[in-house]
Amino acid sequence: MRHVTGRARRARVALTAVLTWAGLLAGAAGCTADGTGGTGMGGIDVGGLGKPPAPEEVIRITPDDGDKDVRPGGKLRIRVPGGRLESVKVVKYQDAQESPVPGRLSDDRLTWEPDAAKLALAARYTVDAVALDGQGRRSARHTTFTTYVPEERFIGYVTPENRSVVGTGMIVSLEFNREIGNRAAVERAVHVTAKPPVEIRPHWFGGGRLDFRPERYWKPGTQVTVSLRLRDIEGAPGVYGLQHRTFSFTVGRSQVSVVDAARHTMEVRRDGELLTTVPITAGAPKTTTYNGRMVVTEMLEVTRMNGATVGFKKKNGNGEYDIPDVPHAMRLTDSGTFLHGNYWAPDVFGRVNVSHGCVGLRDVKGGGSDTPAGWFFDRSLVGDVVEVVHSNDKKVAPDNGLGGWNMGWEEWKAGSAVK
Repeated sequence: MRHVTGRARRARVALTAVLTWAGLLAGAAGCTADGTGGTGMGGIDVGGLGKPPAPEEVIRITPDDGDKDVRPGGKLRIRVPGGRLESVKVVKYQDAQESPVPGRLSDDRLTWEPDAAKLALAARYTVDAVALDGQGRRSARHTTFTTYVPEERFIGYVTPENRSVVGTGMIVSLEFNREIGNRAAVERAVHVTAKPPVEIRPHWFGGGRLDFRPERYWKPGTQVTVSLRLRDIEGAPGVYGLQHRTFSFTVGRSQVSVVDAARHTMEVRRDGELLTTVPITAGAPKTTTYNGRMVVTEMLEVTRMNGATVGFKKKNGNGEYDIPDVPHAMRLTDSGTFLHGNYWAPDVFGRVNVSHGCVGLRDVKGGGSDTPAGWFFDRSLVGDVVEVVHSNDKKVAPDNGLGGWNMGWEEWKAGSAVK
């Protein structure tokens, strides 16, 4: 019995060795580097599926992994020649912020493309894609590329200020720091909307300024939102926008003041009702005041006015006037027309025009709150309208300050670059 038991033991050991070797073969078949079931042992195909293709052959990604200075017009595309894409994740890193890139798979799941037509500038993108090939084998790829960093940028300086309360004559104005050649693209990237809704249209003054306004003055209480989507917009060859921001302002009460240069008066109307009539002095016969509708763009408690800065010079080059402390000054044009307090010519108001083109109201040195100039200043807003009539001068140009109200609506709309 002892001899039989030994032979049985040896048989069991031999059987165990065979089973163990078979298990090792099976383990080798399941632990290849590609994970597809092929053994990779001497070219023997244990799994029956063949050697799988490399991941970059299964998942084609454009731009290529490691690409640099990819232009915004470059196409981001992920595709497989067969099988299907299981998942795609694209992330953009820009200005120390991380954001997912939304996109869509084709119905046949062979391609993925982003929703946005253009890539962002000065950004790093990462792509993670998983796909099955035509034989059901899974592959995954991770790629990275960076986009072009432009040397030249443009921005728009916006009027009015964010969260400001303005008069009903305010015009949204963008002054660009560079000449804009591709005006249509820039115009499409700026959106001005109002609540309650009103039609708002753009008008270009040359290539450096874009204004927006409705057909008539804003209604009091209107909320206006300006959305700038200029970032990465090519405004001129090689010059790209920088801004991506939204701001808003509120339209306050209506105040329109009419200066009659012939009668030397100014009627101040609030919401259509006459508040008062103020005596004024306007431009002298040789230095008349512009006619037309002007908008208050700046309000200064006190400022210096020197004639040399606006072309009024003596033979020695000094200004015809130089007043260091002009009180209650409100700018009406870029060329230097102000409505301001006047303390140095006390006997002219309501009688004679003596200024160099400005509209003067009686005031005292240092500015007084109980003077006509002080009273008007305290009741005014940036965006209020001052209209001059009966002056022996031409109408103010639409681009001189916010003079766009002097242009008819059809002419204004014709100034859009988007046809």
